This record gives sequence, C-alpha cells and structure tokens, in this order.
Amino acid sequence: MADNGVIAVAGEALVDVVPAPAEGYFEFAPGGSPANVAVGLARLGVPARMLARLGSDFLGRRLRAHLEGNGVDLSHVVDAPEQSSLALVEVGPDGVADYDFRIAGTSDWQWTPDELTGALDGIVALHSGSLALTVEPGAAVLRELLAKAAGSATVSYDPNCRPRLMGDPAEVLRGVHEMLAIADVVKVSDEDLRWLLPDVPPGEVLDDWAGRGPAVVAVTLGGDGVLAATAAGIRTSMPGRAVEVVDTVGAGDSFSAALLAALHARDLLGPARREVLRSVPALTLDEVLEECVTAASITCSRRGAQPPTTDELRAALH
Repeated sequence: MADNGVIAVAGEALVDVVPAPAEGYFEFAPGGSPANVAVGLARLGVPARMLARLGSDFLGRRLRAHLEGNGVDLSHVVDAPEQSSLALVEVGPDGVADYDFRIAGTSDWQWTPDELTGALDGIVALHSGSLALTVEPGAAVLRELLAKAAGSATVSYDPNCRPRLMGDPAEVLRGVHEMLAIADVVKVSDEDLRWLLPDVPPGEVLDDWAGRGPAVVAVTLGGDGVLAATAAGIRTSMPGRAVEVVDTVGAGDSFSAALLAALHARDLLGPARREVLRSVPALTLDEVLEECVTAASITCSRRGAQPPTTDELRAALH
C-alpha cells in the first residue's frame, strides 16, 4: 500500500452481543460501525486512526485490545469514565442482522471539543456516520469536526441508520442532507433508504444525492450489488457476488473500508485531489466498486464483523 496518508475514523466503538455457534447462547464481539471501518482499513494496509471514547471497564478494555491488535492507531482515543455501549444483535434466517441497543449515558456519546484537539493533524481523510452523528451530546461535536475537516481532508460519510434509536426519519434526513453538503464520499444502503425515503427508488435518491455536493455516492443493494454516481455525471452499477451468507454483520462497514482503501491506493484522497476524485474515470470507479463488493461478500461469508485482509481480498479478486 502506498504511503498516501492517514485516514481517521470518528465514532462509536461498542460491543455486539451476537448469537454464538451453540444455539441459545450469545457471545460478546467488538463492533460499532466506525470501529469496524477502522479495522477494515487497517486490515487492508491503510494507516487508520480511531477517534473514539473507550471506557475502562471490561468491555472497553476488550475493544481497545481488538483495535490495537488489528493495527489501528489509538493515540487520539479518549479514556472515558463512562461504561461501554452494547448492541444486541439478532440474525434472521436469511442472515440479515437486526440491532437493539443499550447506550444511555455510555462512553461513546459524551464528546467535548477539547477531546478532539489535534485529531485532524496529518490526516488525508476523515470517515464518520451511524449513531455517532445522531446521538447527543456528542453528535454536534463530531458534526463540527467533520465540517472543520472538509477544508483539509476528504470527508467520508455513511448514514448507517438505526431506526430504533434515531427517532423521526424526516428529522434524520435533514441531518443527512446537511452532511451531503460537507462529504466527498458517501455510502448508503438500500435498507437505510427504505427508512429515510420509503417511496423513492434508490436510483432517484442516487441522482439527488450526487447533485448535493459529494464527489462519489454509492448505494449498496445487499446481494444485488451497488449503484454509484459521481459529481461529473457518471452512473454505473456492479452486481453482487454469490456467497453463502452466514450473517450481514459488518458487511456495509467492510464496503466503506474497501471504498476508502481503494481511493487511498489510487491517491484520490486529500484536498489537492478533490477535483480529480469528482471526475474519476468510469473504469477506475468500476474497479473500486468491484473491490468493495468483494470485501463485503467476504464479510457476509463468515460470522460477525470480520473484514478481509489485503491478501484475502486479492485472492478473491483473482
């Protein structure tokens, strides 16, 4: 991987309570959409910096060990006094995951501006999304961080909607539109769109969002692949890859990590490359999307949020 700069990821690092292989039992697994993206980046050889608030409880220590063990830079992690957050995961017969949360007063959402001092130093891109940008009081602080980052780094955004916690979809959509004016790279799932805009086809949303400011917008369609658009007017699609789905936990995060890693490898991140990214050629975009779809399919083929390594992704592509 070329030395094309550090990608920072801001947001929650929580613990998933997931079904264990033994029926009727559950196990604790590191998770949280932003944390999954940071791990996915590191496994793909990208220097990844996590901006998170980690508790000192057992679960927080486990999260820290997981991130460190995957090579994520934790130099800007806050040692939080609060307890760690929990996500309860139910996996349906089709492998699709549903989430419930225990997050009242927990560590992930208590950001103050001072805790993010220096967090943007030396980065080429900043990714965030999911609960981190909707749960107060920290959401406002992180949204301000992304707005600040837009002047010096590529901003990546994934709404990653969680209806049980995010409240009124119309209100959430207003916040999404605010982020679209800041972000350069946007990934959203068709599941998110069914909640945010239930009567609008994904292709129409893609056209609308691509006109609101981002350089690249990707709408993932689960097993059906992805639709994508650029600010320069390119529209393309990539079919899904046939795999035996174990579960979908972390698949979208693996897509986001692979998307950023692919742009990073092609030196398309950073403010100096913004116009080049906005006019990325169709062939390059298709190559990038193939890597993203493949990375997500690998994650779906195994239990939990387990993004691929560089070697695994290369093997699957060839």
